[in-house]
Amino acid sequence: MRVRYLAVACALIFGYSLLIPGTQLYGQDNHQQESSQEHPEELSESHEAAHSEAALEEEFNATEYILEHISDSHDWHILTKKDGSHVAVPLPVILFSKHSGLHAFSSKKLAHGHTHLGFALGQGTIQVENKDGELVDKSLKGKIIEVDEHGELVEAGLPLDFSITKNVFMMMLSVIILLLVFLSLARSYKKMGISEPKGLAGFIEPVIVFIEEDVAIPNIGEDKYARFMPYLLTVFFFILLNNLMGLIPFFPFGANVTGNIAVTMVLAVITFLITQFSSNKGHWQHVFNTPGVPVWLAPIMIPVELIGLITKPFALMIRLFANITAGHIIVLSLISMIFIFKSFFVAVPSLFMVLFMDFIELLVAFLQAYIFTLLSALFIGMAMPEHHHD
Repeated sequence: MRVRYLAVACALIFGYSLLIPGTQLYGQDNHQQESSQEHPEELSESHEAAHSEAALEEEFNATEYILEHISDSHDWHILTKKDGSHVAVPLPVILFSKHSGLHAFSSKKLAHGHTHLGFALGQGTIQVENKDGELVDKSLKGKIIEVDEHGELVEAGLPLDFSITKNVFMMMLSVIILLLVFLSLARSYKKMGISEPKGLAGFIEPVIVFIEEDVAIPNIGEDKYARFMPYLLTVFFFILLNNLMGLIPFFPFGANVTGNIAVTMVLAVITFLITQFSSNKGHWQHVFNTPGVPVWLAPIMIPVELIGLITKPFALMIRLFANITAGHIIVLSLISMIFIFKSFFVAVPSLFMVLFMDFIELLVAFLQAYIFTLLSALFIGMAMPEHHHD
C-alpha cells in the first residue's frame, strides 16, 4: 500500500511539471517590443534588423552558459531557440513575505520579466550594508524579489523562498525512487526470505554487503556498526543516485544536486551531529585532556582539537561539492569550445573528450558516494575509541 502511495506522489510531481506547457523564460525580446511600440510603422523592418544585429553582435558567453547549467533555478530549462528565446518547464514558487504573507504560484507568472503579486525575478546587483557598515554588492540574479507598484525594491526585497526549485525537485524524485526500490525489495525479502538475489536485488545486495563488511565494520567496530548502517546506506545511495541522475542531460534529470554546496553542507552537518552525539567519554577526554600532552600545552591543544572537530565535516562538504562541480564544468567547457570556435576540427575532438569525461564522471559518481560514506564511518568510529586495559 505504501508503495502505491509513493507511486501516486511521483506521478503527481511529474504531472504538475509536464501538464504546464513550456514557456519562454528570460526572453531576450523585451527591447524589441519596446522599440516596435515607439515605431509601429517600421515594425517588420526593425524586427528583422534587431535579430540580425543581435546575431552579429552577440557572441557565445561560455561563462554564462556554464553557470546557468550548474546553478539552481525556479524553472527547468529545456532548450534555446534560434531566436534566442528559452523553452522551460515552470516549477512551483512558494514565498512568504512579512508584508503580504504566504503565496504559491507557478514560476510561469514571472516569465518575460513580469511581476506577479508584487514579486519579480531579480536582475543585476544591489548595495547592502555588511556587519562593518560598509556597502557591498549583492547579486539578485535568479532570486525572487519583492517590488512595489513602481517596480522598486521593497526594503531588503528578499522574501523567504520555500519554492520547489530544480534541485529540490530532483532530490524529491531521488527520494521517491529510493523508497520505491527499497520498500519493494524489503517486501520481496519478507515474502521469499533470504535467498539468491535476482534482478535489481542482485545489484543492490552486494553493495549493501560491501558497505557493511568493508566500510562500517572496520571503521566503527563489529559490536557497534549495526545502529549506524541505516544512515550509512541512506547517504551512500542518496549521493550515488543524485550523482548518476545529474549526468543525464534531459528533463527531469540533469540538476546539479550534489554539486550544490548547500546540499553537501547539510549532509556533512548530519554526519557531524551523529558523530558528536554518538561519542563516548574517551572522545571528549582526547579533546580536552589529550593523553601524553603536558598540562601547560592545554591552552594550545584544546583549541586545535576543537577546530579539528569542525574541519572534518568541512572537508566532507568541500570534497563532494568540488569534485562533482568540477566534473560538470569540464564537460560544459568542452561543449562550449564547439560554439566558440565553430570549427569541425574542434567539434570532433571536443565530442570525444566529452564522452571520455562522461565515463570519468561516472567513475567519480560512485567514488564520491563511497568516499563520503567511508569518511562518515571513520569519523563516527574515531568518536568512540575503545579503552584497552593491560
